[in-house]
Amino acid sequence: MSTWPDTRILDLLGIDVPIIQAPMAGATTTAMVIAAHQAGALGSMPAAALSIEQLRDALSLIRQASTRPLNVNFFCHQPPEADEERDRRWKDLLQPYYRELGADFDAPTPVSNRAPFNDAACQVVEEFRPEVVSFHFGLPEKSLLDRVKATGAKVLSSATTVEEALWLEEHGCDAIIAMGIEAGGHRGLFLSDDLNSQIGLMALVPQIVDAVSVPVIAAGGIGDARGIVAAMALGASAVQIGTAYLFTPEASVTAAHHHALRHAQASETALTNLFTGRPARGIVNRVMLELGAINLAAPAFPTAGGALIPLKAKDEAGFSNLWAGQALGLGKDSSTYALTRELAEQALDRLTRN
Repeated sequence: MSTWPDTRILDLLGIDVPIIQAPMAGATTTAMVIAAHQAGALGSMPAAALSIEQLRDALSLIRQASTRPLNVNFFCHQPPEADEERDRRWKDLLQPYYRELGADFDAPTPVSNRAPFNDAACQVVEEFRPEVVSFHFGLPEKSLLDRVKATGAKVLSSATTVEEALWLEEHGCDAIIAMGIEAGGHRGLFLSDDLNSQIGLMALVPQIVDAVSVPVIAAGGIGDARGIVAAMALGASAVQIGTAYLFTPEASVTAAHHHALRHAQASETALTNLFTGRPARGIVNRVMLELGAINLAAPAFPTAGGALIPLKAKDEAGFSNLWAGQALGLGKDSSTYALTRELAEQALDRLTRN
């Protein structure tokens, strides 16, 4: 493919096209990562919902299939202290749904968990030496980050504000993912929990570009070549795309999620804390409508989802997280490889057209 006008991310990460396939816990598969590699993008494997053994198996499979640069993504949250009273109030709020759907309210509440980056995860990084390691919710403690950087990995993390971008650069990020409010899945905010101060991508990218010296990757609301061109016009060196890849056969999504992606309107996504306890953008469903998308009763991340698991088993569409960004209306059925090549070729044509 012809030379891109801005090659900083290509040079930094060793990829052919300035596209990062977003690491989407639960939806990204090894097949998606491998196909993104084959198309010249940066394939990203999410680790937050995997056990250490599952992560090792996934990385082994990817490494056997591809020698291309690999990104492994981790969460950096602090596990919350136990709060049995808050958990009880939350489950009591859900009790009418248990009765309606015939779920056993008195059974022990299932555990809903996401593992933060720790020593065991760091050992996997040291074993497999991925070329890129990305983080969500800030960065891990310095001793762990130093070990990651000692492997030679380039470090990325998400910023939802200029202040977060400056903090990430100061603490050693090689590039910063500017995450607009449009993005699907969990917000990457970590210096503040104020959703009212979150910024759209069009305003966020140029301000972060002006504030930091490292390359910036735009994420949120980008679903076609026009979005890639717009992001680069604002100063981004690359884009990270998630929701568009949920339409590919390589994505692991439930039947309810598959249907919602293809029938919801762009205005039918919202930020919600109901499913994990932390704000994330998904397609509005029954529980979001009836309890409010943001409900202060929801327990701290990542425990809120446990009490919803029995309800999800009875009504997947109404009680599960249907993550998606605001560009879902641009999604179309295509393979990961074909989508990546089409996005790259169309964007490059627009960028280089006289």
